[in-house]
Amino acid sequence: MKKYLLINPNTNTLTSERLQNFLQPLLPQDVDLVIKTANFGASYIACEASYAVASHACIETWANHLFTASEPLSGVLIGCFGDPALFALREMSATPVTGLAEAAFIQATQIGPFAVVTGGERWKPMIQRLATNLGVGDHLRHIETVAPSGSQLQADPQLAIQCLGEACRKAAVEGVQSIILGGAGLAGYADVLQKNFPLPLIDRKS
Repeated sequence: MKKYLLINPNTNTLTSERLQNFLQPLLPQDVDLVIKTANFGASYIACEASYAVASHACIETWANHLFTASEPLSGVLIGCFGDPALFALREMSATPVTGLAEAAFIQATQIGPFAVVTGGERWKPMIQRLATNLGVGDHLRHIETVAPSGSQLQADPQLAIQCLGEACRKAAVEGVQSIILGGAGLAGYADVLQKNFPLPLIDRKS
């Protein structure tokens, strides 16, 4: 049995539950997913300050798991679209480390140039910086943010579908071949919106 650690850098346990409910049915039978939620920081990361704290919390969560775990890990997934602590954990960990954003970027670049839709206006420069640092900045053609935060969208599915649907239409600029719905709290909405949208919508790494 392969064991993977999913770290939710937000302190919001509802986000952890959403990720678990969404990812569990996708796992192979020989994979066990251990989900840990950060012990400190923001309920839902939405700015540079909360992102910086989340990086610390993510590293501590990983270290605490290693200290108490009885079995070795096969890999680590950061359950936040901004991938806080990605490069630090990759440097420290003996196993592969990725995050929701990097995984989505990889899938999107296989299709072609892409756009990102996410909740919270402060995420735009943060996502652009991450894409550049991960070497896919040239593929990211547009970032469309909506006023409600990721936590608000997570709490109100009707609001999420309305806002995200409109944002996806705005994000479909010339040259874009797929659109990523960025945010742990948005997991699952791509399947809901896809039937009414011509471009591929991505909210996970298949």
